[in-house]
Amino acid sequence: MLLSLMLFNIHAQRLDSIRASLITCSPGQEVYALYGHTALRLQNFTTGEDLVFNYGIFSFKQPHFIWRFVRGKCDYMVVPIPWHYFTREYEERGSSITSQVLNLEPQEVNRLYSNMLVDCKPENRQYRYNFLYNNCTTKVRDAIENCIEGRVVYPDSIPLYTYREILHQYTKDHPWAQEGNDILLGAAVDTVLSARAAMFAPEYMLRYAENAFVYADNNDKRPLVIGTEILLQRKSLGIESEFPLSPMQAMFVLLGFSLLVLLFEHWLNRQFWLWDIVLLLGQGVAGLILLFMFFFSEHPAVNSNWQIWVLNPIALIALPMVVKAAFKRKKTLWHVVFFVILSTFVVFSPWMPQEFGKIVVPLALTLLTRPISYYLYYRKNNKK
Repeated sequence: MLLSLMLFNIHAQRLDSIRASLITCSPGQEVYALYGHTALRLQNFTTGEDLVFNYGIFSFKQPHFIWRFVRGKCDYMVVPIPWHYFTREYEERGSSITSQVLNLEPQEVNRLYSNMLVDCKPENRQYRYNFLYNNCTTKVRDAIENCIEGRVVYPDSIPLYTYREILHQYTKDHPWAQEGNDILLGAAVDTVLSARAAMFAPEYMLRYAENAFVYADNNDKRPLVIGTEILLQRKSLGIESEFPLSPMQAMFVLLGFSLLVLLFEHWLNRQFWLWDIVLLLGQGVAGLILLFMFFFSEHPAVNSNWQIWVLNPIALIALPMVVKAAFKRKKTLWHVVFFVILSTFVVFSPWMPQEFGKIVVPLALTLLTRPISYYLYYRKNNKK
């Protein structure tokens, strides 16, 4: 890496024959690679340099990396990588690589070249990564736009989606990853995006760039891309199994088991309070995670999550009350409050301004079996 930077600085003044290309890599199978990647390739035919400027570099050696990542305070870097090293990584993943040659004027491509040199300096190369608003794709788009004398106009014929719908397109074969996204991301990702906002996704950037035009300051119009080529074909490596059951299957197993517990409790005329502990602990811990993300994370769209109705940390406070009531066979106000909250959510969830994960309503129904079971128990035993 240092050698590449030195070579770039040595030849920084020899800018007479450079080609710039937008590089798009298709998704891989690993969770961090599900959404693909965008980079900028600069080929200097005078010096023979062929480098890819990659804004997707991070280091686990950063102090408190995991903690910073969880809080959305992770810094990424832009690093120039020799083309053959870059392609080797994506070939091993089985990803395709598509190159779109940019239609830039000499002064524009030279400006882009110089700007990238400045960005790669140690004092400039880090940036605060944001998955939806400031990532490897948006950084490349902005770098291209900043070098152009004029403005880039993108097509308006591509259908518009929400952030969540675009993410679903990438995770359709990875249901557990999709469910995790849906649980963590709130209502803010369910508004229809502008064309520019949709370019956070690499393949959307590719599609918009393909039909974009540059309107120069002198009113000349030219296409942004003058040639597209697939440099590396995608290989099918098979979809890695995440878990034997899909999220919906797992949730219906849980719901079915909870209904069986309810039936056995009614038949045996007793309460299985251990099952209360399991459900309330799971609900409360999940609620703590959502609450933490709401108040302490800079990740986008995690502070507008209506699923806090179901995954609520208050369940941890209610846990000792429920267990105590079960031991003493007495009623507790928690069951009434719990029933009202969950039933209200189930009834009105279709009209709430958020698309919920597939498991959320079945989970609410599973949790509802507990206050219903206690109601049946006290009714049967005439508890006042």
